[in-house]
This record gives sequence, structure tokens and C-alpha cells, in this order.
Amino acid sequence: MSDDSKAVSTRTATVDGWTQALAESVGSPGGGAGAGVMLAIAASLASMVAGYTEADGQQRAQLKEVHARVRLVREAALRLADEDATASQAFGAAFRLDPGPEREDAIHRASVDAAKASAVLGERAIEAIADLEWLASNGNPALVADVVVALGALRAAVTGARTNVSFDLAALTSAGRAPEQIREEHPALWATIESLDDAADRIDRLTAEVNHRSSPAG
Repeated sequence: MSDDSKAVSTRTATVDGWTQALAESVGSPGGGAGAGVMLAIAASLASMVAGYTEADGQQRAQLKEVHARVRLVREAALRLADEDATASQAFGAAFRLDPGPEREDAIHRASVDAAKASAVLGERAIEAIADLEWLASNGNPALVADVVVALGALRAAVTGARTNVSFDLAALTSAGRAPEQIREEHPALWATIESLDDAADRIDRLTAEVNHRSSPAG
């Protein structure tokens, strides 16, 4: 299978078919699309926990909002996974061009587009933390393990997006950009890296808290 092969759609492929495509030595789908799938898994588990949770009064309205949001996140995550796979194809194609100005321009465009795709995914993952926080505190206690698995999947999505944004920005040095120039030209993407680092720490704290509450001694 070559790097120019048609990407397998995350939204329509079977789990077996998609992971088989992921296992091939090609860049699409790759780690960025994998991060999107991890976000979809986190959102799906959150939706399941929300569906099994009962609430009254104000919490009932909050639960309804949480359930609606995580369902939308699941759908968005799969779409973003496919968009990342497309960006990965362009990224690989740019690096295969012959040395010269055309290659440098292609690398610059592909790197920025790939970084933007990962940043959007990361932002959606950050938004999902609050809903898992709510479910950790108010969700059906019998499904606390599912919340923890969702947190693990969400952390994978966050760290995957963070590393991809960082790597894609670093790739701009191959197109002749200095690190200081990259930071000045793409301040929002640069700031996203720090936001995703903070998000990973937030998920770690929440996971530790939930694990403590659910332990035999807790």
C-alpha cells in the first residue's frame, strides 16, 4: 500500500478495517486520526454513562445537556479523524517533492494545515473534560470504571493532538522557518500546545481523584 492510497473513512469503516489500515506502513490514517478515534471513544463512553444516570431537578437539566454534548463530540471526533487523515496525506506528499521552492511552499502549507487539524481536535477534547468531570461526580456510580476508561481515552486524544501540533510546527523548520519566526507567525497554534499540556494535567488530577474514591479503601 502506498502513501497515495485512498484513506479509509473512520466514519464508515468497520473497527477491523480501520485498524488494519492504521497498521499499514502509510501515513493515512496515522496517529492524528487515532487521536480522533480516542476522542470518539471517550465521548461514546460518556454518552453511555449519561444514559445510565438518573437525576432530578437542576441536575436533570444538566445531565440532558451533558448527554447532548458528548453525542455531538462523538460525531465531530470521527469527522476530525478523517480530516486529519487527509491532512496527513498532503503532509507526506509535500515531503516527497524534489528539493526547491515548490517543496518548501508545499511543506509550509501542509504543516500548517495539519497543525490546525490537530489543534481543532485538541480543542474539542479540552471541551469534553468538563462533561466527564460532571459524570465523575454525578454519574451512575456503578459505571465509575467506564468514566476512568473514558478519561484515559480522552487523555490519549489530548496528548496525541498536542504532540501532532508541536511536530507539525517543528516541520516548518524544513521549509526554512526559524523557531522564533514560527511562534510569531502562528501564535494561536503555539498557545494550543500549552493549553493541551494543561488539559492533560487536569485529566490526570481528575483520574487520580476518581480512582481514590473508587478504591476499596476509599
